[in-house]
Amino acid sequence: MSNIDKQALREAAERAMHDDWGYGTDIFHEQVTPSVVLALLDENLQLQREKDAIEAVALALRDDMRQAREQLEAAERSIAEQSAIVAAAEKLVRCKGRYHSELNYRALAKLFGVITPDLPPLEYENVHYTDAAEVEISALRQRIQELEARVIVLPQRLSPEGYHIDEAYMVDDTEGEYLDRDAVIDAIRAAGIKVKGERDG
Repeated sequence: MSNIDKQALREAAERAMHDDWGYGTDIFHEQVTPSVVLALLDENLQLQREKDAIEAVALALRDDMRQAREQLEAAERSIAEQSAIVAAAEKLVRCKGRYHSELNYRALAKLFGVITPDLPPLEYENVHYTDAAEVEISALRQRIQELEARVIVLPQRLSPEGYHIDEAYMVDDTEGEYLDRDAVIDAIRAAGIKVKGERDG
């Protein structure tokens, strides 16, 4: 039903409300036919369906963005934790003159998941094994460099565009509030960090 028809109906209804003689009411009843009422009801139903569909998409986008933010925050926490471990290990490695015992090197190696070279049993802890210690220090420095080299490069921010659900799409926007969930997961994995409970990569 066109806007002109709706406007004519509105004017007829307003005249009928203020007509003491009933002429406006007769004109209104002539214009309000069953087909007009059905067309208005169909249009209203279609608008409600479109509104419901848009709300469903908005809720789904909100949930996806919440999950992506949670994953990103978890990755950032993990990086912060690893940075603290790296800093502590660097202090220990720099103090090798004071902390050169086999037990300390074993602890550092275990902390970073480095396989220790063949070391004698722990009961010989007080014996100085310079070569073994240097190998461990070298392996730990290598691991520290690997951890420090990890960088998460976030994907382009996005903003929604389009006025109807049929034409909604996302566009690049440096100030956008959204990130593509799969692109965030790929960025986390690209930095060498595992993402549990998500799609296989």
